[in-house]
Amino acid sequence: MRLAFALVLVSILAGCGPSLTPSATVSSSDPGSSRVASPPRISPPPITPPTAPGTNLPDFACADFTGGKTGVANFTAARASEQVGYDRFVLQFDAIVPSFEVKRQAKPVFTGASGQSETLSGTTGVLVSVFSATGGTTFTGSSDLIHPEFQVLKEAREIQDFEGHVQWGLGLSKPNCMRVFVLSDPARLVVDLQIPTS
Repeated sequence: MRLAFALVLVSILAGCGPSLTPSATVSSSDPGSSRVASPPRISPPPITPPTAPGTNLPDFACADFTGGKTGVANFTAARASEQVGYDRFVLQFDAIVPSFEVKRQAKPVFTGASGQSETLSGTTGVLVSVFSATGGTTFTGSSDLIHPEFQVLKEAREIQDFEGHVQWGLGLSKPNCMRVFVLSDPARLVVDLQIPTS
């Protein structure tokens, strides 16, 4: 009798409790079952990509240039190279690029501190003058860079390094426009000589 009573009690409690069978069926034919979760609703702010090196250069101009900083520096290197659309001349310094002047001239003839004239390769010239600078103990490279294979810059020669005044003459194949600017780390004076398109 106890057993019968326990069975009746379990039947009553099971009938009064919650149903343990699922109320909704899930099938693989449900179109909502293959949906992908939506992306996060919060997105990070847009970031402007950095400017690629060499894309923010000044324009070429058919003019003379001046610039630099007040101060003294030693020049350590001189380089010339061919680039797409221009030839490049670079003077490198140990600290800053001091005051400078880059001036075009009709002939590739330059006068040094001794008063003697020096004629470079080419038909026209550019004089690069740097004030409050010397390379007496820091520059050990070639003082005459000859490049007959370049389209514009045929020769770059140190004209003088005397009493804080450094000058380099550039012999060019033809008159052209330039762009002159300063770079840092290391400090450099850059003279780009445009290759004419015609």
